[in-house]
Amino acid sequence: MKILLLEDDPILSDLMYDYLIEAGYDVTLCMDGNETIEAIDSDTFDLFIFDINVPGKSGLDVLKDARDFQKNTPAIFITAYQDIDHLKQGFTAGCDDYIKKPFELEELEERINNLKKRYHIEETDLIRIDDIRSFDFMKRRLLFKNGTDHALSLKEAKILHYLLNHPERVISTDELMQNIWDYDEFPSDATLRVYIKNLRQALGKDMIRTVRGLGYSFEPK
Repeated sequence: MKILLLEDDPILSDLMYDYLIEAGYDVTLCMDGNETIEAIDSDTFDLFIFDINVPGKSGLDVLKDARDFQKNTPAIFITAYQDIDHLKQGFTAGCDDYIKKPFELEELEERINNLKKRYHIEETDLIRIDDIRSFDFMKRRLLFKNGTDHALSLKEAKILHYLLNHPERVISTDELMQNIWDYDEFPSDATLRVYIKNLRQALGKDMIRTVRGLGYSFEPK
């Protein structure tokens, strides 16, 4: 399940991001409204979680714009506002639920679960790689036709998921690092090479091609 999270508070955004990732969700984190609009333009999501009061476009305006591209994606607003007028504005903009600050992360998860049931959002994110391999991102497992599977680490699963979503395109090491690691993490090229090596071994076939001086390309054929 792919979640687009808009939250500009660095502490809260880190807590929410880590919690949702550990819960098995594929999360894209944005820190301002304009960045969120760019994410919506370039990808599709199963759920929006937007803070209202953020830099750039507000969460309200972002959701209004998002409805031009992804009309049926459910949305949860996060807000410190307590008055009924802001609640009305949120529902008018198209949100499905509200959560008021401060809140427990378990409450957020319950609200997500309620929306999943209401909109029948699938629990699995199974991607077919080829005739004998599939990838379940939610469970972080490679599945093989003979009935065996292989567990992946969180970073391995995120790298493979990103590569699978951009097949046969050369992806630079910088792009991978920016999309896989948090903004305050600084992995080395050697660290990335170790993860790539582990994925090649897990796949049992060299589907990840090194493009010298540029990056990596996922080529399932």
